[in-house]
Amino acid sequence: MSSSYSHELTTALLAVQRATLLTQRVFHNNAKGTLSKDDASPVTIGDFGAQALIISALRHNFPKDEIVGEEEASPLRENPSLAEQIFTLVEDATLEDGEAEKQLGGGVKDMNAMLGAINAGQSKGGSKGRIWALDPVDGTKGFLRGGQYAVCLALIVDGDVKVGVLGCPNLPIDDAAPISADVGNGEGRGVLFAAVKGEGAMSRPLTKGRISKGKEISMKEVDDITQATFCESVEAAHSSHGDQAEIAKRLGITKQSVRMDSQAKYGSIARGAGDLYLRLPVRKDYQEKIWDHAAGDLIVREAGGEVTDAEGGRLDFGVGRTLKKNKGVVAAPKGVHGRVLEVVKEVLGGQ
Repeated sequence: MSSSYSHELTTALLAVQRATLLTQRVFHNNAKGTLSKDDASPVTIGDFGAQALIISALRHNFPKDEIVGEEEASPLRENPSLAEQIFTLVEDATLEDGEAEKQLGGGVKDMNAMLGAINAGQSKGGSKGRIWALDPVDGTKGFLRGGQYAVCLALIVDGDVKVGVLGCPNLPIDDAAPISADVGNGEGRGVLFAAVKGEGAMSRPLTKGRISKGKEISMKEVDDITQATFCESVEAAHSSHGDQAEIAKRLGITKQSVRMDSQAKYGSIARGAGDLYLRLPVRKDYQEKIWDHAAGDLIVREAGGEVTDAEGGRLDFGVGRTLKKNKGVVAAPKGVHGRVLEVVKEVLGGQ
């Protein structure tokens, strides 16, 4: 499929794929080098290493683009031994296909280059120009507990998401596999989801070299909403489990929700393994980060779904580093999104 964003898509797919080589190595290591950020959220050597690899590839291919990244390098400048540990992992994360590595600009040259790459994700975002939104390890708590996580990258042009890629190393490759937070034994796992605006969504197996052949994915039509499967975040601090349970009850859904970390939820419903994704605000002042939703939002919409906030407005990725104009996320097949949103408003409006 020819695309006006074919270079961006190929770069994003390869960059995310290479970063998952590093994150999976860290995932299977008991010592993940965890630090706490100012907001007490955890960050691991996987976060720093993946961010360095992806930003290095983006700067090589699109040197004028801005980048909104989750991490910054000051903790590593204060902890040289941790920085050395991460650089060793970054050096070792190499795709097995030489041409693919060349497309990404090769490896990160030295420690200063690594720290510079990590720190190049400080864009303030906004509605003008080309801005990449990067979450190097989305679902860090899931990553730490051995659950689902995702490496997430999206290109936003003038406030509109044009390209989205999710690398989900612990999801089944099989699009028809039932949705589960379980990661199994690693066999038959590792999937790349991707979408370009107006061109549909695809999934393909993660590899260690060149990009594998993709296949189109689409959301499952839901004829009987009482039979729908809905996904929500594991962490109660991220999403109101009580409100979501009440919404499910009013919709007549009796199946247990699937609690899963990261944007793996977006990928799962986009390919029809699940049906609904609800992420309702836990407090009025909470602002979602654009890197937590940009790629998943596009992939679900290109797979035939609808994604809005709890008021029915589209997510606005053009107002900075956060979704400050939106509260909550409601993702569902187009045919039932209106009904789900109606019940969301009933439940939230009664508070």
